Amino acid sequence: MNLARWAKWAIGVVGALVLLIVVALIAVPYLVDTPRIQAYIASNATQTLGRPVKFSSVSLLQLLPLLTGRVELGDIVLDKPTVTVVQAADGRLNISTLGTTPPPKAGGEPGKPAEPSRPGGGPGAAGAVPISRVLVEDGLLTYVAHGKGDALTQYRIEGLNVTVTGAGTQLEFKGDAKVQPGALSLKLSDGIVALSGTRPLTDASLRGKVGIEAKDIKDLTAVAAGPSPALGGGIKGTLALGGTLGAPTAAGDVQLSPLTVTQTNPQCPEPKRRTLTLPTVKLNVGWQEQRLIAHPLNAALGDGTVTTQLTVTLGRGIHVQLADLGIKALPLEKVLVDYLCQGYAITGPLDLTGTLAFDVSDMLNTLSGPGQMKVGRGKVVGPQALALIGSVVRVGSAISSLLSADLPTRMFDAPLEFDSITGTYQITNGVATTKDLLYTSRAMKVLIAGDYGLANGRLNLDMTVNHGRGEVKAKITGTTSSPSVRVAPGTLLRDVDPGKAEKGIQDLLKRFGK
Repeated sequence: MNLARWAKWAIGVVGALVLLIVVALIAVPYLVDTPRIQAYIASNATQTLGRPVKFSSVSLLQLLPLLTGRVELGDIVLDKPTVTVVQAADGRLNISTLGTTPPPKAGGEPGKPAEPSRPGGGPGAAGAVPISRVLVEDGLLTYVAHGKGDALTQYRIEGLNVTVTGAGTQLEFKGDAKVQPGALSLKLSDGIVALSGTRPLTDASLRGKVGIEAKDIKDLTAVAAGPSPALGGGIKGTLALGGTLGAPTAAGDVQLSPLTVTQTNPQCPEPKRRTLTLPTVKLNVGWQEQRLIAHPLNAALGDGTVTTQLTVTLGRGIHVQLADLGIKALPLEKVLVDYLCQGYAITGPLDLTGTLAFDVSDMLNTLSGPGQMKVGRGKVVGPQALALIGSVVRVGSAISSLLSADLPTRMFDAPLEFDSITGTYQITNGVATTKDLLYTSRAMKVLIAGDYGLANGRLNLDMTVNHGRGEVKAKITGTTSSPSVRVAPGTLLRDVDPGKAEKGIQDLLKRFGK
């Protein structure tokens, strides 16, 4: 074959192929029953998901297999799909039966038994049309959780882009999205969903990785925990996915840099809006069955450190538990003075061990847990005589002065210095109880035993003051804003009239209450 003849032959072949393709494209609507294919896809999707499914159109078929008499779908593109996941107050999801094949209808053609259902395909699934990929583009998933009463939590996953490939019992996926409010970026990779026999789609096992990142979590946390105090700061981490589609799990390392806690406090001088900043908080987190677990959580403030095993349980409200709580050298001035502006504030480094638990919606009235504490050398700097470490300690100093029948005014002008404050405590539903809270200074030792209401400020305390001239016992009741003090009869006030002592202490407390 010479070159000219070969060229003519090649041109003829190419021309024939082009003509064949053009004819095939023109003939597709006549060769393929498109409405039937569309109905077939919808039927299979309906049986797979256990929900009615409709498609507006089928826009692409694989042409080459079509020329050989086979029908293959290319990419199925779900453009801007919208899905709503609702969690009832009892924890059940509206997708809990997703993928459950409905039972076959009885009857059928006379003399012909009903055809058994086939999960994931339906009748004729054995001859299912192959699909190359499923693409979700710019999807929207809304998650709504019903809590106690009218409590409602709602998040949106916007800009959801997912690519699903594979066939049979194993699907692979990757994608990205943003959680709103909060603009939390999600990046999905190495995802695998393993389908299992006749079980619902939500029972399919899940594996993969998800990267999370946001510049500020303030809006995100406000939905779950409320607007005040506002929790903010940047977040970044990578989590390994597991569990099932209906009950996914996640585990990995997350870092908050920084974590900020902001609230407006009327008792603070200007500015009344104060922020406590923890430069770095590191968590090894896990998520399972509506529980966020951080084992451990590590944070730092100044020269102090905080470690704990954090568990946050969602569902009917938000319950927080801090197990194995360990605080070392935490500077109390940054918390009690600069942030909380407490009238009973003290300074000094705090060491504490114990556990705490509370409901986010009513922290002070639900706070519970045992512990022991030690505050190193510091000062009582609050302007009011409040609670265990404010009013009682200053009353002890006042009693010491009352033994000389005088009450030096200069002792109220300067902060009260101490060497240490130690003790154990038990908090039950917002009421703190201690039997051995001990204030130690060069001038005296003050032992406190009794109850203190964290939310209502109610006091029921027994105080014993040991000083250079003897021992004095007193009873403090009432509230932190209106305390009542009675000196116990028989204590060492031989040189001072007990009535005068009680009046002097009462006057002292009123000064601090202003």
